[in-house]
Amino acid sequence: MDLFKKCHDFTRADDIKALGLYPYFRAIEANEGPVVQIEGKKVVMAGSNNYLGLTAHPKVKEASLNAIKKYGTGCSGSRYLTGTLDLHIELESRLAKFFGTEAVLLYSTGYQTAQGIIPTLVQGKGEYVVSDKDNHACIVAGQVMAKGLTANLERYKHNDMADLERVLSKLPIDSPKLIVSDGVFSTGGEIVDLPKLVELAKKYNARTLIDDAHSVGVIGKGGRGTASEFNLEKEVDLTMGTFSKTFASLGGFVAGEERVINYLKHHSSALIFSASPTPASVAAALAALNILEEEPWRVEKLIKNANKMRTELAAAGFTIIDGRTAIVPVIVGNDELAFAMWRKLYDAGVFVNVFISPGVPQGRQMMRTSYMSSHEDEHLDFIINAFKTVGKEIGLI
Repeated sequence: MDLFKKCHDFTRADDIKALGLYPYFRAIEANEGPVVQIEGKKVVMAGSNNYLGLTAHPKVKEASLNAIKKYGTGCSGSRYLTGTLDLHIELESRLAKFFGTEAVLLYSTGYQTAQGIIPTLVQGKGEYVVSDKDNHACIVAGQVMAKGLTANLERYKHNDMADLERVLSKLPIDSPKLIVSDGVFSTGGEIVDLPKLVELAKKYNARTLIDDAHSVGVIGKGGRGTASEFNLEKEVDLTMGTFSKTFASLGGFVAGEERVINYLKHHSSALIFSASPTPASVAAALAALNILEEEPWRVEKLIKNANKMRTELAAAGFTIIDGRTAIVPVIVGNDELAFAMWRKLYDAGVFVNVFISPGVPQGRQMMRTSYMSSHEDEHLDFIINAFKTVGKEIGLI
């Protein structure tokens, strides 16, 4: 059989395109934050991870431009060799101070960060990765790499601490273990039960890695993430994150004990064999960090906006996944209805993200909405009214 046969047989995307319902790879032609331009028309954005609205902030854009003028457009090498700038070191130092950890290490993308951490730390036959079943794809990729290096992979039910204990109790108590979980889960917006997870880690001799991609700038003191949310800053071993959301840029990081970060710096293939984050990206993240520290009201407004949407969508009769983060999922229930609802919302001037099977379980297909501190009431009210109109048209409410 030809290796490419599966490619020619894949027609699902073409079928949806033919119906005019294809929601993916839509090109944004201009971005003002809450409002974007797609296909020549203005659309209210209700699907971005630009949580604090900083991608269009003048100080962030100015910092990127100034970095290009000083350093050029790229580093042309890995951090290990010729690719380290003083900007990288400055951002690592600033983030370590922000999170209250000994050290931070930057990676070139958030997705790559998990692949740089997990298989570097967990490799041997007697070592274990213990992972939430709903963890982000970057964690899944990292743990598959670790398994390929002869480490063991164990998974537990989503945010189910009783099942986590069941899994841990079967493993040798003296075996090295790394429990990995999203802090805020990217699909449903739920927050990990971190107090119980940390308790179990101590009981069963495990280390912890929390992915705060959707937590930083959203929860915790001043937006410092999941460990801060639960006053467990000294109890979580490693925190990883991304610059592509709150920090309005591109790249990733891991924060933790200096000796562990030093080991990753000298053994992580994802770091050693990748070109380092570009000057513009690092400068943008630094500028965004400055704004986050100087303007904590942005975090408060973000949560206020998301809470308003959560309350009003539920009151309108929609089934939502409750929470207290920037992510507000609206359950639709099947793929066809999800595509139809997306199209009607888009035509009404609202852009949301569509999650369908197998990316989510059957019955949990959704409009995954997310909000920004830069949304004003006029934007939120527009989104709510569009949802109500479309929800009635398709019989969802």
